[in-house]
Amino acid sequence: MPDLPLLKPSARQAQTVRPSHSTSSPSPLSTRRLQKCNVRVAGLRPTAVARPSSERLAASPCSPSRRFVLLEGTFAAVAWLLAGSRPCHAALVRFPADQLNNRYFLVRAGESYNESVDEPLTNPVWKTSEKHGLSELGKQQVLLGLVPELERIGACGDGCWLWPSITQNAYQTAEVVAFQLGIGRSRIVPEYSFLDARGLGALETLRLGEAQQAVAAGDLLDADWRPPKGTDGTPHESSQDVMVRMRQALSITETQYFGEDVLFVSPDSDCLSVLQAAVLGVDLREHRRFSFRPGEVRPLLLSTEAFDASPVSFSCPDPPRCSRAAL
Repeated sequence: MPDLPLLKPSARQAQTVRPSHSTSSPSPLSTRRLQKCNVRVAGLRPTAVARPSSERLAASPCSPSRRFVLLEGTFAAVAWLLAGSRPCHAALVRFPADQLNNRYFLVRAGESYNESVDEPLTNPVWKTSEKHGLSELGKQQVLLGLVPELERIGACGDGCWLWPSITQNAYQTAEVVAFQLGIGRSRIVPEYSFLDARGLGALETLRLGEAQQAVAAGDLLDADWRPPKGTDGTPHESSQDVMVRMRQALSITETQYFGEDVLFVSPDSDCLSVLQAAVLGVDLREHRRFSFRPGEVRPLLLSTEAFDASPVSFSCPDPPRCSRAAL
């Protein structure tokens, strides 16, 4: 039997396959598989590799699985959608506000029993008490005044979201409005703290009219003025405190809905007048310009000027005597 000549590896094979720890040479089949799968080994530095066709990938022993291909396509689709979508901004609403995502209507609930007898009742423990329920006059204010006015101003034409405080007269007002306008109960969203009546503190011991006069006089002095602190846990809030929680309520609905009608139903006037003043950029000491009667509704007016984030500066020749009045 004649001796067969030894086969010498080609130059490319010599560069591609380089034995390291093993003394045996790889078979021609394994060499071709390494080259076919574009596996980079020591000594080989490919310059440009064309993307193989789908048929070649399917026939290749190193082809990706169908699951990998599907995931790759899904990620590409999501990336395309994110690249073409508009940016989202979820943050606290800044005052004054000249643009909002939704239309807002501010509703003061109908008169409650405690209001009818001139009794202040702003401690949160009484929110679900029957004393806070709608009085007979309050029911008429809602049925004969509030509901027709909502229809006149075009609120809830295509449905709306009702955000009432869980205080009895506010929630009952929302239930009557929903029934009269044919709005499902699933559109009533009870609010547990942000829309509460303003806390009067120690002024709870006075008659309601006297307490409101004292609060009105204090608000004219400073937006941070608070009623005296009581001993029964009743909050004593400034108009600035009320503005903070009304900003929270507005920020929630702004990030939860888009293009909707939203009704804020509050048991008192201060929550609504403070919010309206803040949105317009009016000094909170003058928020009573926008006071609400029981059973009254008004659309939330927007500022005609955009929010200005630039810092405010003013001259102060005698710094210790400078005050907010200098602004």
